[in-house]
Amino acid sequence: MTSFLLRRLAASLLLLLLVLTTVFFFLRLLPGDPIHLFEGQRLTLAQQARLKEIYGLDRPLLEQYATWLSAVALRWDWGTSLSQQRAVTLALREAVPATVLLASGGLAVEYTVALLLGVAAARRRGSALDHGIRITTLLLFSQPAFWLGLMAILLFSYVWPVLPASHMHSVDADLLSPAGWLLDLLRHLALPAGVMGLTTAGGTTRFIRASLLEVMSQDYIRTARAKGLSERRVVWVHGMRNAAVPLIQVFAITLPVLLSGALLIEVVFSWPGLGQLLLNAILARDYPLVLGATSLSAAMVILGNLLADVLHALADPRVRDA
Repeated sequence: MTSFLLRRLAASLLLLLLVLTTVFFFLRLLPGDPIHLFEGQRLTLAQQARLKEIYGLDRPLLEQYATWLSAVALRWDWGTSLSQQRAVTLALREAVPATVLLASGGLAVEYTVALLLGVAAARRRGSALDHGIRITTLLLFSQPAFWLGLMAILLFSYVWPVLPASHMHSVDADLLSPAGWLLDLLRHLALPAGVMGLTTAGGTTRFIRASLLEVMSQDYIRTARAKGLSERRVVWVHGMRNAAVPLIQVFAITLPVLLSGALLIEVVFSWPGLGQLLLNAILARDYPLVLGATSLSAAMVILGNLLADVLHALADPRVRDA
């Protein structure tokens, strides 16, 4: 198991380095100049040259890359944000908890809905309920996240004003009690997490249905039923235990989708997370902040896949020797 973890960890670190290197060079090759961020101040050519010198933009590209990579690897220094004029690590530290909370909420919604609908469809294969669930999940899977988010805001914030339409907290959240503050947070989280989870729940539901149908046709399931076990115990204990191995692989695919989909969801709901921060940094051509946010997003996705590999290896020992 140790050698398996070391191999996967080395591959993950190499992949992360390749992602960071690619983003660094492609970002520099795009047209435009971060110094244009200061155009409203009517800078002279000498002042523009001085700013490029301060931020190291006047150096050769390979030298910029080597300086940036050594600063990150040796001192964990991601530089200073050009648009926010503060350390990139501070900006990321404020945005990451919001994105993790949103992704966790979306993941909880996705797997709760997918498990309930997938098991119900598998237990009633060929019935009207099964066909209804398959059509519903197909519709959910085919809907763009931003459109579903806008419709959710229209329905639950305007037509039926029961949930907030945007942001993470109310204006007076600091004046609330701890219980009131938590309730306010959950109310703001409900719509974006629900939309994020539902957009991916369709595909997961169909996968759970297919995996469970395959497992339920095995001999040991017939043996469990012959012993007189209840159908609920047969499905949830014996069936889902063996269907969980391929489900872990789906988790590895779902996590990157949730993290990448967070950009659209955070923009639609004005959620102050990593996606919103990255969008603003891209529009401002803020090289250090774009690199920091992209690196962190890539690291979260790669670590998610690494976690899925480890869980898969624990559930199926044959994978460790692969």
